[in-house]
Order: sequence, then structure tokens, then C-alpha cells
Amino acid sequence: MMYPFSLPDFKIELTQDHEVVRDAVKEFMEREVSPLVEKGESERDVFKEIKEKARDIGLYGLDVPTTFGGQGGDYISLLIASEEMSRVWTSMATYFLINWMYTNALLKFGSEQLKKEYLPPVAKGEATAAFANTEPSAGTDVAGIKSIAKKEGEKYRVTGRKIFITNGDIADYYLITARTSPSTDARWKGITMFLLDKSQVKVEGRIDTIGLKASHTTEISFDAEVPQDRVIGEEGLGFKYAVMSFDYARTIVASQAVGIAQAALEKSLSYSAQRNAFNQPIANFQNVQIKIAETLADVETARLLTYWSGSLYMKGKEKEYIAAASLAKFHATEAAERSVLRAIAIHGGYGVSSSAGVERLLRDVQILKTYEGTNDIQRITAGRQAFRIMGLKV
Repeated sequence: MMYPFSLPDFKIELTQDHEVVRDAVKEFMEREVSPLVEKGESERDVFKEIKEKARDIGLYGLDVPTTFGGQGGDYISLLIASEEMSRVWTSMATYFLINWMYTNALLKFGSEQLKKEYLPPVAKGEATAAFANTEPSAGTDVAGIKSIAKKEGEKYRVTGRKIFITNGDIADYYLITARTSPSTDARWKGITMFLLDKSQVKVEGRIDTIGLKASHTTEISFDAEVPQDRVIGEEGLGFKYAVMSFDYARTIVASQAVGIAQAALEKSLSYSAQRNAFNQPIANFQNVQIKIAETLADVETARLLTYWSGSLYMKGKEKEYIAAASLAKFHATEAAERSVLRAIAIHGGYGVSSSAGVERLLRDVQILKTYEGTNDIQRITAGRQAFRIMGLKV
């Protein structure tokens, strides 16, 4: 036993199917998406034509069972697909991350009726989803939400406002949390998750962020009658459903960071081999070689930690996974940031120009360090979870 994990926990199983996913997504991103990235960032959108082609290769419902219109893939496949998307365009990977959070939550917590009606359209790429929990006064403090849902016969009157909602202005369906009973000492109790459609949501505006320029980050509001059959799971357990959804998403965010770090490594290698200074390629200089080596270490440790976390998820080792996912998220995103900063240094003046595509990676990774739980929170979560795995109270 190697506290807080055991030796079998460290086994990562990658198959030929995973490499097939990697090759397919990599080819698609390089051939179909890469030429449109700068235009998409400038126009702040992942274009419809890209989404339609992504549907054709099965990116929407990658881990959704075929019975609901998905591909029946596993969690590692999601991580690999997310990594390869982020290597080229993180905004696009974020669009899919939110759709995956929606389908995962419906699969885990939704009724059979909701699964049959509202899961296939997103799994098939015929509809877009949003996951709305964050509020102006409630981010990390998930239990601090102010949105309210009052029972009125067989319906609920759901009112509130959400902010920093990805896909908020383009979604067809929204998973929204609201309080159905007053807050008590156990603040997480009394929050319920609902499914709303776009006719019930008002888009208040789009939020301009430092990175992920083509991701639709918005503020929304709602004052809607929601049928009782659109409650996700049990009334009052919405907090748990939301937190478990964030746990699911956390390692996917780590895989996005791996993709960014990989892109920084490739750009550093390519540029340093081509750029001449003092009558020789700058790749000959030891300082550049040191930066390359440090970036290689960051990329591979982040990738291993991410795939290890994904393997724990697939094994159903919940306690261990929560700790590993937090470790993967803060390590991979910070490793990506270090890798990009080295790439900027290697590129010199070109590193801070938009034409090289390096500075965009640095802007994007700032968002990754923040969403799905800030990195400081991940450190706290991993530390506390280590005590819990060992049966110690903190």
C-alpha cells in the first residue's frame, strides 16, 4: 500500500481503440479545423460547418451508449479527443466539454423519460447544451446560489440569474440548479437540478474573456414554469449532482491543458529548428535545449497524471478519483502555462505576436486554471481527500 493509493491504482490501460480515436480527431483537427481557428477566434465562434463535420466523426456523444444515439466510447476516449482538440483549438474543446457534462448528468441522474427525449438530440449533435450553476454571488461556493424554484401544483416556478455559462446563448437545453427549500446548517441540501429549454431562458449578454474567444460565455436569466417531470433525479439533491458533474469534467479540463502543452512543445521544437541566430539554428543553444527538456517533462507528467485519473474514473474508484482529478487539473494546467511561457521565450518577439499562435495558448490556459474549480480549490480538495482515503478526519 502506497498511501493514499494502492499499487493497482496506478495501472493505465490504453488500447488500440484509443489510438484510433486519437488519429481520427487529430486528422480532423489538422485538416478541417486548423485553417479556420484564427478566423473563428476573431469572429468569436466555432463555425456551424465545423460542428456539422464533428458530428460526422461522432464527437458529440462519444461516451454515450449507442441506445441513446452515442458512440459508446469510454472516458479515456473523451480525454484523448479533448487533448487533440485543444492542441489545435481549445475553444472548440470547451464547446464539447459542456455538451459532455450535460449528457453525462442526464445519463447518471435523469429519468428514463428525460433520457429518451432529451439525450439523443445532443448525443447526435442535433442540439447544443449548457450547464448553468455559477451565479454572480456563487462560484466556488456552489451551495450559495440564489436562484429559486417554488412548487406550484405539478410545476415549479424557477427564477434566477446565472453567469459565465458556456454555450449560454446558443444552447437548446440547459441544466440549471435552483433552491427548492431554504438553506439550513447543511447548506448543500435543498438545491434541485432542472432541465429547461431555450424558450424558457433569456440571454442577458455575452461576456468577453481573456481567452477562449470563440467560446460563448454568457449571462442568462429565467422566470419559467417547469414541469415536475423535468426535475433531474430527486428534489433536493441538485448540489450533489452538480458537484459530481464537476468531478467528471475536471480531468477533461486537465486533458485540455495537456493539448495546450503539447502544442507549445511542438511549436517550440519547430521554431527553434528553423530559426537561425549567430549563423546557426537556435536549437543548438543549450538554453533552448533546457527549455525544451523542461517542457517535455511537463507535457509527459501532465499526460500521465491525466490518463491515470481517467483510469481511476473508469474503475469506479470514486475517492481515489476525486483526489487524482484535482491533482491532474492543477498540475496539468500549470504545466501547460509553464510550457507556453517557455515557448514564448523561445519565439522571442514572434512569441508575443498573434501570428505565431503562441500567445493565444497562454490566454486560453488562464481560463482552464479557473473553470471547473480553481486551482487553489483543487489543492484543498486533493489534500482533504488524501485524509479521507486513509480514514482520517479533518
